[in-house]
Amino acid sequence: MKTKWLVMLLFLLLALTGCSSLPSLTSNSGVGDAAAGASKFPDNPNAQLEFDTDKLEDVWLAGGCFWGVEAYMSRVYGVYDVTSGYANGSTKNPTYEEVTRKNTGHAETVHVRYDPERVDLEKLISQYFVIIDPTILNQQGNDRGEQYRTGIYYKNEEDRAVIDKVAAKEASKYDDPIVTEVEPLEHYYLAEEYHQDYLEKNPDGYCHIEFDSLEDQDIPALIDPAKYPKPSDEVLKEKLTEAQYNVTQNDDTETAYSNEYWDNYEPGIYVDVATGEPLFSSADKYDSQCGWPSFTKPIEPNVVTKHKDSSFNMVRIEVRSRSGDSHLGHVFEDGPKDKGGLRYCINSASILFIPQEEMDEAGYGYLKSIL
Repeated sequence: MKTKWLVMLLFLLLALTGCSSLPSLTSNSGVGDAAAGASKFPDNPNAQLEFDTDKLEDVWLAGGCFWGVEAYMSRVYGVYDVTSGYANGSTKNPTYEEVTRKNTGHAETVHVRYDPERVDLEKLISQYFVIIDPTILNQQGNDRGEQYRTGIYYKNEEDRAVIDKVAAKEASKYDDPIVTEVEPLEHYYLAEEYHQDYLEKNPDGYCHIEFDSLEDQDIPALIDPAKYPKPSDEVLKEKLTEAQYNVTQNDDTETAYSNEYWDNYEPGIYVDVATGEPLFSSADKYDSQCGWPSFTKPIEPNVVTKHKDSSFNMVRIEVRSRSGDSHLGHVFEDGPKDKGGLRYCINSASILFIPQEEMDEAGYGYLKSIL
């Protein structure tokens, strides 16, 4: 009897470990490492976007524990919002305990609201299939039970054809039949508040999926270099001060602690003084105690270029602006470790500060969300 009781207890524990934070279940998730002081999640490309909420469309996806599915789908480019909840069961307003223990028939599901002009449904569903095994019934990762089945739920009947097309393409990749259900959404109930954005609040929490595939997304550049052409040398000589011209065009360097922006921490952006191309954000500026403006990163990686600099019997990495090819300064590897470890040391004479309250008028309103 005792042996039978122990077996039953072990089975119950296995059934209930889904979406838990037990140490034995956190090894394969690619989630944040608190001990290292930095999250392993990729940056969310949607954080800097503005959305027209009247144009958003919806789909509901079940793929095992909703913590990881929510964190992953929210980082698919073009997704406005993702919530965690329970879908297509037999009871109203279920609790997590009821879903996991009382056979309510609900599936742990995320509601994805997306901008179809940025990511169409076909691409979104294809991205979803990357993180599931559609051939396993009622199981994903360490999670077992009907609530962990895979499913795609929709309200718009026109979406069915798109979903079926993607599902058929995915089916051809497997020897076994896929069991991901495709059904109209009958109902969706939000999960408890502590489940929402769970891995953002608990970066060491259990997660059964990997995030590597997000690195291959085709994400349009936020800043268009064509909008910021470089003026002729004659125009630059008239437009810039002597110090600005010498720094940006002749690779000069200004004096530490005697330049305009080294101790400026007002919200806003810093643009190339020659072209106006946005380069750095106040959100990434910090006091490096070097006497020049210091940033942990540019607004986008491609707005600056890097070049080997062997002047003054030193080997350094020079930083120049993309459109204007202006000399900006240098980048070093002694920056804050929790912000990537880089320090962009920039001459004040090479940049122009645009305060947050003036960004709309100056044509930079599209960047206000990054501050």
